[in-house]
Amino acid sequence: MGASFRNIGEIQELAGCDRLTIAPSLLGELQANTNELPRKLGPGPSETAKIPEKLHLDEKTFRWMLNEDAMATEKLSEGIRLFTVDLLKLEDLIKSKMAWIWKNVYHFIIITIGNKEEIYI
Repeated sequence: MGASFRNIGEIQELAGCDRLTIAPSLLGELQANTNELPRKLGPGPSETAKIPEKLHLDEKTFRWMLNEDAMATEKLSEGIRLFTVDLLKLEDLIKSKMAWIWKNVYHFIIITIGNKEEIYI
């Protein structure tokens, strides 16, 4: 399933794919676009393709194959770096929201033991 598109061109290249996750802003751009959208993907060639049942790899072979594919190596590294940047931004946002809540919201705790409730400030 395709996801994380940055522009409608990437989506248009997958026209015919069964499932895509598309951001609302890009859906709006696609709706506004009046150009013809030809199907790029379909079941045709895949029905007759000879696909091995299972690929057997040890770690050494996997790492070699990954290293030989420059795009896979670069995109994997880029994805990990961008994910880390976004994770740090999210952590900072959560910290700032929690600090605001701690500073501005009245603090109390309710402890219930049996049928008795006690409120501590």
